[in-house]
Amino acid sequence: MARAVPDRDTACAIAQAAAVIGDWWSLLIVREAARGRHRFDELQRELDISRKVLTERLGHLVDSGVLERVPYQRGPVRHEYRLSAAGRDLLPVLVSMQDWADRWVLGDGTLTATADADGAEALRVHTLPGTRLPRITLPAHTGGALDPVDPAAAVTVLFCYPATGRPSPLPEGWNDIPGTVGCTLENRLFKEAYGAFTAAGVAVRGVSTQRPDEQRAFADAEAIPFPLLSDTDTRLAAALRLPTFRAGQLLRLKRLVLVLDRERTVRHVQYPVTDIPAAVRTALALGRALAEPPDGAGDAD
Repeated sequence: MARAVPDRDTACAIAQAAAVIGDWWSLLIVREAARGRHRFDELQRELDISRKVLTERLGHLVDSGVLERVPYQRGPVRHEYRLSAAGRDLLPVLVSMQDWADRWVLGDGTLTATADADGAEALRVHTLPGTRLPRITLPAHTGGALDPVDPAAAVTVLFCYPATGRPSPLPEGWNDIPGTVGCTLENRLFKEAYGAFTAAGVAVRGVSTQRPDEQRAFADAEAIPFPLLSDTDTRLAAALRLPTFRAGQLLRLKRLVLVLDRERTVRHVQYPVTDIPAAVRTALALGRALAEPPDGAGDAD
């Protein structure tokens, strides 16, 4: 359970935060809630935690206002544990911890916007196929908020990119960070292929951690026909444990491409992306193949 905060630290916000979430299991429970696992048995199975410890940690997180107990069944009443507003505000903290560990624990300390194809970070990303994206919405450059998965399409291609240099200037030294260059090119190539994607029944959505107003200015200047989504609050990054890097004092998504079906399941992932034109062509081929009905499924009786 949480430790009591010593009297000398009662005014220290770091100590107070550690008292709430500074426990191994508490952090992992928040991680799993962000990934869409809300029920006791799901959490116990995923974390391989004892029922007693899980019960204690869930009670503590509910009492602390990080989780909310939400009934999902009557007779007998059963509850889910969902992130509160305070819990959702912890997601950038979790993603920052992941980013730090990817660089300094699992990596060699190099600041990079890409990854070794056989490294721990890439291996984590390549476990995503078969994972269902929880239901979230992200601010869109078109206004309002959108689901990253287009509900009207058979398949959605979701491409994540670090940042475009329009309208806001990129941080000093941006081009020296491996993997950063090419975001405008990537958007242009998806725009050029957009007709082929839509003809195949495949939706396209771009995601970065730039603000929606920045994305809107870029989309207007480049006549981008698909939505650009803003993951400023790192809800998507936390839900799928997507890789990030820090530049200009902001977390940025590393470049990757996801192909999801209409059930929100990740079917394919491209990471690291080292050849942007090839990645766009591959995304179209994968999306087209996934959107096509099985042989004979569309035949008349």
